[in-house]
Amino acid sequence: MAAAFLNVLSEGRAFGESAGTEPGEYVHPEVAEVMREVDIEVGDALPQLLTMEMLDKADRVVTMGCFVEDACPTAIIDTEDWGLPDPKGQPLAEIRQIRDEIHDRVALLLREMGITRAAAGHTISGA
Repeated sequence: MAAAFLNVLSEGRAFGESAGTEPGEYVHPEVAEVMREVDIEVGDALPQLLTMEMLDKADRVVTMGCFVEDACPTAIIDTEDWGLPDPKGQPLAEIRQIRDEIHDRVALLLREMGITRAAAGHTISGA
């Protein structure tokens, strides 16, 4: 969700890539559903394994509650952990709250990066 929000809100001025230390086989349908509610399609995205190459080329690395001690990038590089719960298995209401929190944090991150116009132009409503 964070990469999708970053890519939409930045309007091409930043690029987010999503990867995990233990990626699933697919985007969970509930996550795809709540993102469609805000007109962002993620259902076709393929989860991918986080690699050192990705970490090396990233300007910033944000984790969402990295609980895989041996594989967590926080052990080897400077990261920002948002400590958010995994939406997997959560009811839709909880996933919406996670989505909205991610949206707000991505908007703030973009403002910190000096990318303000797009972040102010996209809001979540009706969710």
